[in-house]
Formats: sequence, structure tokens, C-alpha cells
Amino acid sequence: MELLIIEKTNVTPEIRFNPFEGILMMKGRSIPENPVDFYSGLMDWIKEYYSSPKEITEFQFEFEYVNSGSAKFILEILRKVRMSQDQGKTTMVRWFYEEEDEAIQELGEYFRDMLKIPIELIPVVQN
Repeated sequence: MELLIIEKTNVTPEIRFNPFEGILMMKGRSIPENPVDFYSGLMDWIKEYYSSPKEITEFQFEFEYVNSGSAKFILEILRKVRMSQDQGKTTMVRWFYEEEDEAIQELGEYFRDMLKIPIELIPVVQN
């Protein structure tokens, strides 16, 4: 399994998935015109990763904005986290949001409450 690195654009987040360290990070704006095209490869990578994950996996989400199409795929990613946790795998989810950004904070809370998984909500102070 290889590193998955995708540079951010104006409409897609930066992706840094490191299977060797078990750290999977998404950061930026997620408003692709066609979320299926963007997220299908990520979903395949995550499925492959979870066939033999590290002892501890850490997801780091730090979004500026997420549209509804992207939110559906993020929900699917978090469903895979829940399935892995149900199978005894340890996965930590850290959801970073700008301190004043209630929409992104509430999205993290929504995912946490809907899926009943521990998501650490971490406010980030902007300078």
C-alpha cells in the first residue's frame, strides 16, 4: 500500500493518507463539482487500508467548508471507521474547526451523534 497524497485546489481538500503511520488527513475546502469522481478513489484506498490497518489509526479532518455532496462521502468514511471500531480496531477521529465556525463544528457534532463514535472536536484559534 502506498501513500496517497493529493494537493488541495480551490474546490478540493489536501489529502495526506499515510498507511505506514496510520494517519489519514483531509484539510481545506470540499466542494468538488462531482464528489463521486473525487471521493471514489479515496473510498477505495480506505477500504484497502482497513483490510490491514495499523494498530492505531488517526483521522484528522480540518475543513474550511463542506458541501452536501462531500458531506455524504465524509459520512461514508466515518461509517468505515465505525465498522472498524466494531471489529476491535482502534481509530481516533480528530475534527478541527475554526473557533468561530459553527457550521463545521456542528457538522462534526452531527457525525459524532449520528454514528455514535468518539470524535474529538478541536477548536483552532485563527490569528
